[in-house]
Amino acid sequence: MPLTLASLVQHSALKLVVRAGADHLDTPVRWAHVSELADPVPYMEGGELLLTTAMTLDAEDGEAMRRYVRRLARAGVVGVGFAVGVNHDEIPQALLEAAREEGLPLLEVPRRTPFLAISKAVSAALAADQYRAVTAGFEVQRELTRAALAEGPDAVVARLAAHVDGWAALYDASGAVLTAAPDWAARRAARLTPDVERLRERAAPASAVVGGTDDRVELQSLGTGRRVRGALAVGTGAPLGTAERYAVHSAIALLTLTTERSRSLQAAEQRLGAAVLRMMLAGQPDHARAVAGDLYGGLLDAPFRLLIAEAAGDPDQAAEPPLAVLADALEAAAARTGEAVLTVPEGEDRLVVLAEDGGAVVTACDAYAAREADDAGAVIGLSAPAGPIAAATAYKQAEQALSVARRRGRALVEHEELAAGSLLPLLADDAVRAFADGMLRALYEHDATGRGDLVASVRAWLSRHGQWDAAAADLGVHRHTLRYRMRRVEEILGRSLDDPDVRMELWLALKTTGDRPPAYDRPGKPRKYDRPGKPPAYDQPGK
Repeated sequence: MPLTLASLVQHSALKLVVRAGADHLDTPVRWAHVSELADPVPYMEGGELLLTTAMTLDAEDGEAMRRYVRRLARAGVVGVGFAVGVNHDEIPQALLEAAREEGLPLLEVPRRTPFLAISKAVSAALAADQYRAVTAGFEVQRELTRAALAEGPDAVVARLAAHVDGWAALYDASGAVLTAAPDWAARRAARLTPDVERLRERAAPASAVVGGTDDRVELQSLGTGRRVRGALAVGTGAPLGTAERYAVHSAIALLTLTTERSRSLQAAEQRLGAAVLRMMLAGQPDHARAVAGDLYGGLLDAPFRLLIAEAAGDPDQAAEPPLAVLADALEAAAARTGEAVLTVPEGEDRLVVLAEDGGAVVTACDAYAAREADDAGAVIGLSAPAGPIAAATAYKQAEQALSVARRRGRALVEHEELAAGSLLPLLADDAVRAFADGMLRALYEHDATGRGDLVASVRAWLSRHGQWDAAAADLGVHRHTLRYRMRRVEEILGRSLDDPDVRMELWLALKTTGDRPPAYDRPGKPRKYDRPGKPPAYDQPGK
């Protein structure tokens, strides 16, 4: 139990007598301080028992004593010990009345009790309380250690919540609640996810205090390196005491050990994962299973998805390595559901992941893409579902999807989208546009002189699969006129429209450029064929 004024009054050797503030003797005492200053407040921290003989005080002045006592109370002084028989034979009435008005405990110290005796009693009591707290802390540490070894993180969190007489929760690196105790605390802990995410942005170790309406919550990061591996929340009705603080620190150390694997073990697992992946890509799934053993469970059996992620932009400019953040999120999602996942970094800017089809990791990828749609730190290509013998195909699919994701500026592209969608969006490339512009430029420049609408004629003829009557009807011209225009196209291009490759290239060029680029027109000069009632001469057969 902490030292209080009541404990000092009950100390038989001190002979202290309560003269005022008897209702406030349960206040803890942090120290005993002797001062004869008229204003000792600047030298107080709060929680002190002030000892004085009123040597410099105008103790008979009622107004002065009211100001003196009021300032002491506002500074957090828990009580005043007044020595009688030194400068005053008894406590001055003005000081006594001021203490009663303020409710500040006023203790009479007899002449035969030196202030030093009171200071020693306070110091001894505080030391004993500190010793009890340390002893209790060590006992809690042993209890939490046994729980961690026998039952794991859930038991550590449960024991901690019971010891602090509050609640506790463990978060993963993404801010999701892994476990909470008691059971009702899970909902309270979930509301703190934004605070945990802000804590994750700071280098470990980091802490924060969040004040709620019903509790006071301390957040502590978990991790031994710069990156935060998780967080611990402890909610109590009041600030933590010494024993509770020891318990929290012990829990942090134990939970860090369970969430932070050694670097050598992590490197060994990554090397093993890389070897397993290479065997899968080489078409040796049986060897891969033999090497992996039980490490990846049934992941190496069908069906699975393969994803490839690369950092977007300059990773050195990011607060955290984007691929490391993504890997943490995927591994945390797998851990929450007990799902196996194989994560293999390829250098610092590429990550390959093998995950269960339809599992938590694939869902986490979708969530990442939705969250980072506007400013993704990484881009992801996701293969179609595949079996063990098709791992190489899945790898190629993921690379193709990744390439499209980069082209389109998207955080995630699935290979199935490419098969179900159109080829045309893939043409949004500068090289393809340059090819289309070069192929059509002569036709556009010809049309800009007013000598015929060759581009529109080519588009109509190709869209009608070379059917003269249908294409001419679309253009509103005679089929002979259309035939003449198409011969002009062949002359200008120097290529035959009977060649299917030429027709394909023309069609893709038209789809790439869309409507006629304005750069091919001559501003302010209308074309002849835009003038109603006067078609160009070569649109008239025989001329």
